[in-house]
Amino acid sequence: MKPLVQVPREGLAQLRGIITDVDGTLTTDGKITATALAALESAQAAGLKTIAVTGAAAGTCDTMARTWPLDAVIGESGGFVFRLHPDTGRMVHLHILPRDERRGHWSEYEKVLARVMQEVPGAALAADQAYRETDLAIDHAQDVTPLDDDAVAKIVQIMEDAGMTTGRSNIHVNGWLGPYDKLATTRLVLKDLFLADVDDAGERGRWLFVGDSPNDQALFGFFPLSVGVANIADFGAAIETPPGYVAAGVSGDGFAEIVAAVLAAR
Repeated sequence: MKPLVQVPREGLAQLRGIITDVDGTLTTDGKITATALAALESAQAAGLKTIAVTGAAAGTCDTMARTWPLDAVIGESGGFVFRLHPDTGRMVHLHILPRDERRGHWSEYEKVLARVMQEVPGAALAADQAYRETDLAIDHAQDVTPLDDDAVAKIVQIMEDAGMTTGRSNIHVNGWLGPYDKLATTRLVLKDLFLADVDDAGERGRWLFVGDSPNDQALFGFFPLSVGVANIADFGAAIETPPGYVAAGVSGDGFAEIVAAVLAAR
């Protein structure tokens, strides 16, 4: 990873928008800071689209879409997108899978949860599970004593044994049934809601992605302008596909540093 200062200014100057992870990227020690919110607000004021893509629960994503300076929130690792309609200002919820299919997955999730609780001491159902619509979230570091890498790998294995797609953030292991992930839904949202066909390399280069953890790797690899906040180093070798660049600051401070670089280039 190259330092942020080495990102070509011309690349930053032509950006249409910033796509960002939330936990550990916008938030610092689990909380959104005034610094990060101000950076989002500054980006919007400069005419940039701001899109969050996160493993966070539907309940949390609804609040973010309503109250943060964001043009869209892709949540539960790609299960849906929430946004305030640009013309009416009303909340719009768009899901990848129909409601009946989502509900039908819960019997399988309960079996996976039972196995995780039996085989991985110290793991817990995420506190926000009651507010989720599409996935199962296992807490490995948020409200429990952080689990080691072997325990986290065991959670992933149990989910994958059940045919689930998985994603690991800095606090949860998320698993779900369905043909989507953070990257697939991001591409769909950019094309359908923002008229940005990122299958075209030129258009893809006009969007910057910011993240911090293993479940961001597909986006790091897809977007040529990808930046990690400094705490990405905490994952070490677990990041097999790193971002092209890395900020000096951690979490929300790092995100603000990235936005400042973009605005300076513009």
